[in-house]
Amino acid sequence: MKLEKKKMIFVSFMLFSMFFGAGNLIFPPLLGQSAGNTAIPATIGFLITAVVLPILGVMVVAKFDGLNTLASKVGTKFAFVFTLLIYLSIGPGLAIPRAASVPYEMSIAPYLPENASHLVCMLVYSFLFFTFSLWLSLTPNKLVERMGKILTPILLILLVALFAGFVFKGDMKVAEAQAAYQAGPFAKGFIEGYQTMDAIAALNFGLVIATTFRQMQIKDNDKIVGYTAWCGLGAGTLLAIIYIMLSYMGMKSSGVYPMEGNGAAVLRRIVDQLFGNTGAVLLAAIFALACLTTCVGLITSISQYFASLTKKISYKQWAIITTVFSFIVCNQGLNTILSFSVPILNAIYPTAILLIVLGLCDKWLKDNPYVYPVTVGAVAVVSVVYATKEILPLGRLGQIISKLPLYESGMGWVTVAMAGIVLSVILKKYEDIKMQKN
Repeated sequence: MKLEKKKMIFVSFMLFSMFFGAGNLIFPPLLGQSAGNTAIPATIGFLITAVVLPILGVMVVAKFDGLNTLASKVGTKFAFVFTLLIYLSIGPGLAIPRAASVPYEMSIAPYLPENASHLVCMLVYSFLFFTFSLWLSLTPNKLVERMGKILTPILLILLVALFAGFVFKGDMKVAEAQAAYQAGPFAKGFIEGYQTMDAIAALNFGLVIATTFRQMQIKDNDKIVGYTAWCGLGAGTLLAIIYIMLSYMGMKSSGVYPMEGNGAAVLRRIVDQLFGNTGAVLLAAIFALACLTTCVGLITSISQYFASLTKKISYKQWAIITTVFSFIVCNQGLNTILSFSVPILNAIYPTAILLIVLGLCDKWLKDNPYVYPVTVGAVAVVSVVYATKEILPLGRLGQIISKLPLYESGMGWVTVAMAGIVLSVILKKYEDIKMQKN
């Protein structure tokens, strides 16, 4: 069966909306403001980790029919632990609560009366937000209809309207780059792409997209991978365009407004200047739509995964459990959630990137049983140590890690990955020689 182009477009829209959430709105404008006159190389680095890798991740997971199968290339125990960590961090433990709390913190809380109870307002808001998210998630077969055809086009129209208003009416002045971007803007932008969490989310969404195509009666796995690639290209193109627009706005306003603590504050200043008080409604709508669609995508993918592990708890029950847990974590506050995000992402993101890259090259690696366990294992250990070092002093071990090439730019794991590949080739050569002698 051949899929209609119209349906592929709607699936692309759905995939875009699943990716485009809280971090995708917050980090590009902040990157543009912080990078200032170095925003172009910084944005290119950002696009690699926030667009290219996520789309490749969706394709790889569709190819392997699930993250667990891909991670099993390293080992069954690793696959279970890593997959569980991915689903928990990208789900109720971090990403869903973060996405849900951002619209409130950034576009509702600043405009509440001074005597309003933020605790009560947050409870009411989050209850309504998660109730609607759960309602959409309980019917995954209707996601393309609701997200691809309705919510995503509305979101895109609002974003384009905001950008057009800035281009024609915005105050513009480019400032010098902040210190963190002056030394290596590309590498800094590359690392900032971690914060979107999209390469990790891709390891979840690949299964959702594959399942969507199967519901459309596409049974052949090669066709599913091919359609996923085309839809991924479409979603990635939209993501790249929106990121460039947002980072451009941040860059062009870097010399107009004082340095902000987050990208939402940058957008709020721009919207206030362009539209006045009515701009709050536009910003709230953009944040709400972006974060809602991402939460629905995450709840759906996580519930599908856990439902596949046991028949005792159904998909709908897992969706309810995930939503309720996310609701509880969300009400701990955005700052609390964000304080945990950086070390967690530093620990698992390099491993996710490496799995995506190795998965793409799998047909050339099948004859070497050492590549996955040696390379991924080494990077996983180093990444955990690196993330732990940012929180706790590790003495001699921390000193050794800090001497890795590219460590200062946050990419010391790349050196470890290259060394792991070389070691795996040596081990395979040694094994071949040993077998020939026997």
